[in-house]
Amino acid sequence: MQKVIMALDQGTTSSRCILFDRHGTICSMAQKEFTQVYPQPGWVEHDPMEIWSSQLAVATEAMAKIGVGADQVEAIGITNQRETTICWDADTGVPVYNAIVWQCRRTADVIERLKADGFDGAVRDKTGLIPDAYFSASKLAWILEHVDGAREKAEAGKLRFGTVDTWLIWNLTKGKVHATDYTNASRTMLYDIHKLCWDPEILQYFHIPASVLPAVYPSGHRFGTTDETVLGGGIPICGVAGDQQAALFGQCCFEQGEVKNTYGTGCFLLMHTGEQAVTSSAGLLTTMAASDDGRAVYALEGSVFIAGAAVQWLRDGLELVRSAAETRELAETVEDTAGMYLVPAFAGLGAPHWNPYARGTIVGLTRGCSRAHFVRATLESIAYQTADVIHAMEQDSGIRLKSLKVDGGASANDFLLQFQADVIDTAVERPACIETTALGAAYLAGLTAGYWRSREEIRENWQLEKRFHPRLSDQERAALLQGWRRAVRCALAWTEE
Repeated sequence: MQKVIMALDQGTTSSRCILFDRHGTICSMAQKEFTQVYPQPGWVEHDPMEIWSSQLAVATEAMAKIGVGADQVEAIGITNQRETTICWDADTGVPVYNAIVWQCRRTADVIERLKADGFDGAVRDKTGLIPDAYFSASKLAWILEHVDGAREKAEAGKLRFGTVDTWLIWNLTKGKVHATDYTNASRTMLYDIHKLCWDPEILQYFHIPASVLPAVYPSGHRFGTTDETVLGGGIPICGVAGDQQAALFGQCCFEQGEVKNTYGTGCFLLMHTGEQAVTSSAGLLTTMAASDDGRAVYALEGSVFIAGAAVQWLRDGLELVRSAAETRELAETVEDTAGMYLVPAFAGLGAPHWNPYARGTIVGLTRGCSRAHFVRATLESIAYQTADVIHAMEQDSGIRLKSLKVDGGASANDFLLQFQADVIDTAVERPACIETTALGAAYLAGLTAGYWRSREEIRENWQLEKRFHPRLSDQERAALLQGWRRAVRCALAWTEE
């Protein structure tokens, strides 16, 4: 059998392993969910040992399904949930505390104090991030402060910190390699994305000893080799990237101005900005993008908090539909929303508004509004929020969007993607393979290992499943967007006394 590339896709609720061939086709896949731990309201944790055991189990299962041995795996690529924070004993490899997940809000007060201290501007300038409990820095500081013996181990050089990729590399190599890549480092709020180093001033502010931090390399890099006892042989680990940056790479967005949107529970939009780290004036994050050639490249990132979650709400909360697939059929039974707008600010509004207190709002209701109008307004709200972020990206970067490549569960909805093309006045492209996160990790590893010769070769693998062209006139589009902006102002006004 020909050799394959292994992608380890470690997500927030499950661990997956996908084996790809030279055409970027899936040869084998295995997935295993793991436990979500909620010790207190707003706190979210994972058991690091369960993350590791589930990832190892699916790797073994995916290989066994098609009878592949370690000698037939050319290289491993890793992609992971970002910002989640793990600390472990350097000698034993045993975690000193559960993984604190990116969703966890326990350190919100630490960030408020940082802002009160006037340190937020420096953090933004160096890391490209808007200070938030979402990122790893305050999580790591919390472990050092609250876990018995953690600070003592750290001061003695006996503690190791890592995001999930670092934890997997450590275990795959049996403790020989303590490393991460540019993209994951850039999400810790500890890394200077311009100087490409851990920032001493930020470390000092959070009282974090530099000895706990991993070495940082480009996403395409030979990080090490798996210990032969782990997967039955030594397999080189040649690619690492945080999930959203891996999806950008998997969509073959290698050039300045190329954009992808992942329609999941929320939406994550990334615009490649090349070697320029664009500072946003519209509430977007400046982050590092993945590269296979060692260069430092950047992206603008915008988050929509509620996308697919709004469809889940229609199904589970309001019971208006039996399945997500049914929303397309219903939306297409009406010509428009009868003037109704839904702003799904169930958890505040993300970019470009960044108002955590905004709440879900419905405006323009009349007696003529039906279940179908309600469903259509919900789907349209996802496209409108995406359009807001794209507009902010174009303003910040001065780059006009060429096309929008899409992936994620909700990208299967043709109505949503057609309306998306209509409101952004740009073609929307859906690939045949929407497993772009794992594919991005595989491409990074395969290019580094020489499995694929060039980016041009993997561009040929990218197959268009469907392209959606805008159909609205400029006047129709402007009227719809004007109504949406009025609706958003209503959601924001709800927060005012």
